[in-house]
Amino acid sequence: MKGILMNTEMVKAILDGHKTVTRRLIKPVALGITYEDGSPARKSPYQPGDVLYVRETWCKFVAEHIIDGVWYEYKANATPALEATRKAYGYKWRPSIHMPKEAARIFLRVIGVRVERLQEMTWRDARAEGFSPKQDPVSKLTSSEILQFYELWDSTIKKSDRAKYGWAANPWVWVVEFERISKEEALKNG
Repeated sequence: MKGILMNTEMVKAILDGHKTVTRRLIKPVALGITYEDGSPARKSPYQPGDVLYVRETWCKFVAEHIIDGVWYEYKANATPALEATRKAYGYKWRPSIHMPKEAARIFLRVIGVRVERLQEMTWRDARAEGFSPKQDPVSKLTSSEILQFYELWDSTIKKSDRAKYGWAANPWVWVVEFERISKEEALKNG
């Protein structure tokens, strides 16, 4: 079983059943070895059949604050009441990168992996990434699924790396398709 990082917005999209795909950057190969189509010659970190646990922003409670056996809370579920309680007891959100496997609540099975350029994405692809058209209540302008994905993608890339890995650079990416599975199934198969 492998961990996969997801930000809060993407966790919500998985929980809502809207996200079934993720794109992951393929860093350039050191020796410049490529396939005939120009894509990097690299092995995908994920293969069909792999079970992944989603690493998300979380916090852990201590024993006296456990309610109904819940030890962990997740930012994607944050409500005003939860936030007030969390702050009152001094619990801090912890970054997804530090989430242990035992805190995971979302499990995915990889069903397909392919390589493509980032900008090859269609509006259907952006919807599978968890985006839908959004209208600004003030300007009444609609933001397309692809524009939203582009903005999110660039927000995850360090400014100093955007020329190489940002949307405009059109890097090669792994397109990882997945289905959500139960924790029991993940533990049995992972």
